[in-house]
Amino acid sequence: MKKLILASVFGSAMMFSAGAYAIDSTGCGLGSMAWRGQSGRVPQILAATTNGSFGTQTFGITFGTSGCDPNGRITGGTQKMVLAFIENNMEQYAMDAARGEGETIDTLAGIMNVDSKTLGEKSQQNFAFIFPSQNADAVDVTLALFEVMKA
Repeated sequence: MKKLILASVFGSAMMFSAGAYAIDSTGCGLGSMAWRGQSGRVPQILAATTNGSFGTQTFGITFGTSGCDPNGRITGGTQKMVLAFIENNMEQYAMDAARGEGETIDTLAGIMNVDSKTLGEKSQQNFAFIFPSQNADAVDVTLALFEVMKA
């Protein structure tokens, strides 16, 4: 009976997370560190399961280990910081990207450690790629921005 319940819970979780894509939505902890750099559902599920099963995320947040910061700041990579910034400043970044300059461009350049003028030019030239629709979400915008900056 326990196996049936466990399979049902796992199946439901998979079904509800089918459309959920994120750069790294597992946060910090041993599981997040073990599967860092891998993308897709399976590594994220394994990371979240490891964090939850062993309590490493709670321990990490409490003591500032395993990529966690006890003060609640984002740690663990440029992509996470850019994603967090874009989530909170998406509309303003879209306006600045269309112009090729502005405060959000300057801030993102600082976070990404790139030249502000270059970021502004590339954001403006690739605006339609970075913002493919009016309803683009922060994850897609962040991934597109990194793709543009790699080119």
